[in-house]
Amino acid sequence: MKHNNRIPNVHYHKDWQLHVKTWFDQPGRKKRRRLNRINKAARIAPRPVELLRPAVRCPTLKYNTKLRAGRGFTLDELKEAGIRRKEALTIGIPVDHRRKNRSVESLQLNVQRLKTYKSKLIIFPKNAKKPKKADSAPAETANATQQKGAVLPIKQTWTREKARPITDEEKAVSAYAVLRKARSDARLVGVREVRRKAKEEEEATKKK
Repeated sequence: MKHNNRIPNVHYHKDWQLHVKTWFDQPGRKKRRRLNRINKAARIAPRPVELLRPAVRCPTLKYNTKLRAGRGFTLDELKEAGIRRKEALTIGIPVDHRRKNRSVESLQLNVQRLKTYKSKLIIFPKNAKKPKKADSAPAETANATQQKGAVLPIKQTWTREKARPITDEEKAVSAYAVLRKARSDARLVGVREVRRKAKEEEEATKKK
């Protein structure tokens, strides 16, 4: 070794085998989950395996064109569909009191899902000898089959616009200039308000 180098001080004895995480139980866990799903379906039959989920938009500008299943229905959606909150929890409809309807489109879409689900719903009586008013008829309960998989699966809907020539009015307007003007108006709203007040005060003093 030449020159004034650093003394070698390499730590080779790290016992890394003790800190490595393994997934050798992955096939066994997969089998266990599958058997649990089968047992649950048999246990709750003829009720559906999954709950009804609302159709919601993904957050952020990048993904908001995609529809996906949400956590639960809002209180406004249940009210529009004519379903009470406590009743919803008993017929396989989850409730999410935190989610809000930001648009009429999402509200109507989920209300329609609830109404469709309610029209196809078969309610078994707790006591066969004393059926209640909301319970289904014996003929319907006899022919009931278990729904496996997603209840009313969500389908992506894409609206395609037909090709058309650009009009003269659209050519005359510059989208870039409109956006720049809107940004500048939003930025200068405070400055313009101060100028307006100062001008009004000046005119008021002149009149005196």
